[in-house]
Amino acid sequence: MGMSDAAGEQEVLVVVSKIKNYIREASGMNTAANVAPALSGVIRQLCDQAIERARQDGRKTVKDRDFQ
Repeated sequence: MGMSDAAGEQEVLVVVSKIKNYIREASGMNTAANVAPALSGVIRQLCDQAIERARQDGRKTVKDRDFQ
């Protein structure tokens, strides 16, 4: 059900430069190339759960409370 590119891989949902900057500023560490797809997978799971909560409440809008 998720979005895919022509190669069948799922789209990255995070701004990679922002993630790299955050990690570097917070820790002084570098960020491996496979972090963005992994983090996108976590975000997809959270979104899917939020979508289901909104659906169970009979809403067509996902709200911040659906992520809690």
